[in-house]
Amino acid sequence: MSSERRRAELAEKRAKLAELKAARAERASALSSAASSRPASTLPLEERSTTAEVDDIMQRALGNEYRRSIGPGSGSGRTSRASEQEEGSVGPLASPAPAAQPSTVPSTTEGSDRGSVPVQMVDAYTSPMTLTSSSIELYDLPPRQKVTYDKSIQTSEPYAPSTHDRASSTPDSSGLANGGGAGRETAEEMRARLMAEFEEERRVLDAAIAEETARAAQEAEEARVRGLDAPALGAVLTSPTFLEFLGSSSKIVQRALSDSYDYLRDYTVTSSGEKESEGQKVRLLGSWYEERWGRGRSVTGVQWSPKFPELFVASYNKNPMAVNEPDGIACVWNLHLLERPEFVFHSQSDVLSVSFTPFHPNLLVGGTYSGQILLWDTRSRHPNPVLKTPLSASGHTHPVYSLSMVGTQNAHNLISASTDGTVCGWTLDMLAKPQESIELTHPAHNKTDEVSITALGFPATETATFWVGTEEGNVYAANRYDRAGAKAGLVQSELYRGHSGPVTGIDFHPVEGPVDLSDLFLTSGVDWTVKLWRTGVGAGSGKGGVVSPLMSFEEADDYVYDAKWHPKHPAMFGTVDGSGKFDLWNLNVDTEVPVVSTSVAPSAPRGLNKLAWDRGEGRRAAIGSSDGKVYVYEISQELATPREGDWEQMRKQCSAAAAGAPGSELMGR
Repeated sequence: MSSERRRAELAEKRAKLAELKAARAERASALSSAASSRPASTLPLEERSTTAEVDDIMQRALGNEYRRSIGPGSGSGRTSRASEQEEGSVGPLASPAPAAQPSTVPSTTEGSDRGSVPVQMVDAYTSPMTLTSSSIELYDLPPRQKVTYDKSIQTSEPYAPSTHDRASSTPDSSGLANGGGAGRETAEEMRARLMAEFEEERRVLDAAIAEETARAAQEAEEARVRGLDAPALGAVLTSPTFLEFLGSSSKIVQRALSDSYDYLRDYTVTSSGEKESEGQKVRLLGSWYEERWGRGRSVTGVQWSPKFPELFVASYNKNPMAVNEPDGIACVWNLHLLERPEFVFHSQSDVLSVSFTPFHPNLLVGGTYSGQILLWDTRSRHPNPVLKTPLSASGHTHPVYSLSMVGTQNAHNLISASTDGTVCGWTLDMLAKPQESIELTHPAHNKTDEVSITALGFPATETATFWVGTEEGNVYAANRYDRAGAKAGLVQSELYRGHSGPVTGIDFHPVEGPVDLSDLFLTSGVDWTVKLWRTGVGAGSGKGGVVSPLMSFEEADDYVYDAKWHPKHPAMFGTVDGSGKFDLWNLNVDTEVPVVSTSVAPSAPRGLNKLAWDRGEGRRAAIGSSDGKVYVYEISQELATPREGDWEQMRKQCSAAAAGAPGSELMGR
């Protein structure tokens, strides 16, 4: 080891120094005896230089240690002063001095020989040399141990001591057994020790984790029992994230609670009393109403979703008592959610008409009392419209009571009509300006040429020609574009005259079945009647191109606000009136009275404003009431399903009425 070598070197130097000091002491003793017999000036030059040589040898051997040991004024100083004396330099050192007194110099030899030896100065002209002794403390610092891994640690093989270790080891050294190495543990022992340490650390860590978990659970329980303070609770309850979560989750729960299915029904028990009452043709499914949005408002429009059969939309007018609420709203209702709507959309004016877009199920359009056309999106987080038309002369400036979507998936337009006689065509992606605009005027009017439109209808297969009902009670045909022999605007040669009051609704026959009845349409009016018409001058036309209705149905006791054809049955349609009655007519069964007449909310009858059939089987009818409620009725399968000969029979009924067959004038009277 390096420390052992260092000790050996120091010991050798100390021995050499002792030898040199012993030789110098002997020579000093001999010189003092000789100096007593002869003067110092007679000494030879070789003897005077002996002391300087010894000092040089000692300085080279011991370095700074020897210089410190002899002290100042000794060593090479004596050599220089001797040289100056030889050269005959003049100075204090060159002046003769009395004989030097013997001095005591401590010896640096080790052991018991250490003592003081009298020495006679060699040169009479040199000052006496004074030697001092110093102690040196040696510290034996072991080198820092390096942690290394050998094969016995890295592998599972037991450590095999080398030949040198076996030779150097003795049976009684350190009490080792079986020659296992100089205090080294085997791989198995190390593995067992490490595993024990790991187990102990894991046990301590598991105990700390369990303690921390228990403390956290206790703190959470204390916080739960204590609850949030008022500011923190208010911040949570009013945060948008919490409100959105609460609305969506509560909506799901309410859907499940509103489901009429009996989850606890026992199918092993049968009872005749559980059968659905036979002969019930119309059954009320429920009324959809929310106090916040429906109070003080009337339903102005109803329509079913073209994609989701359980959804329908209803529009509402203004509540004069709620000044802080929007003037008009549109609510999307779900059949499985009675107490609250799925979506609520706002408007700055009364919403008079509303419609789903058949080619974009997420979009809804509405016509307002101010003349604006609004576009809402169910994917939007805000209730306000995403697009709306400007309040300018380029669009509508009067109430819009009628909307209709015409065209195909790739080319469709929204057609709107207002009470000032303006008909506009819009594209849904650009409502800033109408794509087309037509002013409907009639020169035969007494005070003004304008035609006040209250209802608008397109035949199922027609996109260029449409029919409008007016406040004066007449129905007119009009063209969107210039045609061969006809210009855009009202067809002056056709006048459908039959109502004695404003027309409230118009609806064309749907194209379903083997017989084309798309030229038939119904109109309802405030004269308590419903009229059946056929398009064209040739059908029941009179003098001057006046067209008379094929049939007139006068069973109502109040204003008839709406009439709609059944989407599947060719001879069935429904009407709603101001007395709160919902009537179903089947012209193949009876043309004088409805086959089913139902009083909606008989305990508190209210006027019924709008009617809409679902787009599927036509077994559900949504009815909008003047008290803000939407009633949904289910029609029996027998009543809603047409028989094989119903189409042909309906065609014959209309042909007989158009030809003026006997009894046709009395139909419906």
